[in-house]
Amino acid sequence: MLYQFREAQRAVLTPVSSWAEAMSQVYSNPYSPYAYTPFAPRVAAGFELLHRLGKEYEKPQWGLNTTTVDGHEVSVVERIEVSKPFCRLIKFERLMPRALSNRPADPTVLVFAPLSGHHATLLRDTVRALLPNHEVYVTDWLDARTVPLSHGPFHLHDYVGYAIEFIRHLGPDVHLISVCQPTVPVLAAVSIMATLDDPNQPRTMTMMGGPIDTRESPTEVNNLATDKPFTWFERTVIYRVPGKYPGAGRRVYPGFLQHAGFVAMNPDRHAESHWDFYMNLVRGDDEDAESHRKFYDEYNAVLDMPAEYYLDTIRIVFQEHRLPMGTWTLPVDGRDMRVNPADIRKVALFCIEGELDDISGVGQTSAALELCSGLPESMKEHLIAEGAGHYGIFSGRRWRDIICPRIGEFIRRND
Repeated sequence: MLYQFREAQRAVLTPVSSWAEAMSQVYSNPYSPYAYTPFAPRVAAGFELLHRLGKEYEKPQWGLNTTTVDGHEVSVVERIEVSKPFCRLIKFERLMPRALSNRPADPTVLVFAPLSGHHATLLRDTVRALLPNHEVYVTDWLDARTVPLSHGPFHLHDYVGYAIEFIRHLGPDVHLISVCQPTVPVLAAVSIMATLDDPNQPRTMTMMGGPIDTRESPTEVNNLATDKPFTWFERTVIYRVPGKYPGAGRRVYPGFLQHAGFVAMNPDRHAESHWDFYMNLVRGDDEDAESHRKFYDEYNAVLDMPAEYYLDTIRIVFQEHRLPMGTWTLPVDGRDMRVNPADIRKVALFCIEGELDDISGVGQTSAALELCSGLPESMKEHLIAEGAGHYGIFSGRRWRDIICPRIGEFIRRND
């Protein structure tokens, strides 16, 4: 009933939020006489804060319409390369002008976005920094509540299957970048391809802030997944999608629960951020206020995850540690195959971790370096980004100035 209660709450809050937005304009629009009354800035700021606390946040747009290639401004268009029931593979196609027609081809990069509550647009800054020097593809995961039941369930091994299909589609010259959660299924996909001696194995795989082995530097997120028995997750956080959505009846881990968990990890920081937003509006500091809006437009936009996938992740990744323990088997072509990263011998590996990462602690991602024992040391690289938290390794100044250039150098050395 929790999902239904949440929908009833939304039905109440939506008109209140719309009213608050209108009242904010009444007290802030220069054409309104109320904008010149005493305390108008505070009243307008209060109404806008109420509006943003109560509104429904939809999936943001990528908004990546241009990039710069060799000093030339180049238009960028989104194109669906492959469409699957739970995911679309998107290409950010650069429309090169004639002046760049003789330019050597850039490496092809496939970015695996997390399926962990937020939309793939959370990686906007990641894609923006890669576009000038790479052909970029991204996995754009769909909200499970929009996927009809007729498409069946979606398990963790289905993610691995999608990864293999996308890699084969782009061919053996592709370079992989997995951010956070997908490091596990992507490493599994490449391992299976290596075991099969698949001719479409990628050139490189860059793994960033992921839970390869959560026994290393466990975080609050890891503790939450291990403190409760598996049956608790089945009983407590799994709900069926209400009838108003295309995926009605599908069992999911609702995005609003995931979002509540995110906020609960740092409630004081979020409260302070909203207070600062209110004061910026009162002072007329539009730049900082707009920065707050952009961040929370992304942060508050969440999606539902298929229950099978979420529960598989809890059990296989966080509780039983099957990948580092060597006990994970996957259905491949009608038979079970063990995931054995030691079989990887041709795919260079770069592990990136944030010094201050409070979601995937230092050592969890770099565990892949030891698991890939078949790779020579010359094909392995490790970076701990000083002063970077979880989001700082794929967005922000450190990502743009330090990490992205290092990835570009790594890719070109192994292209």
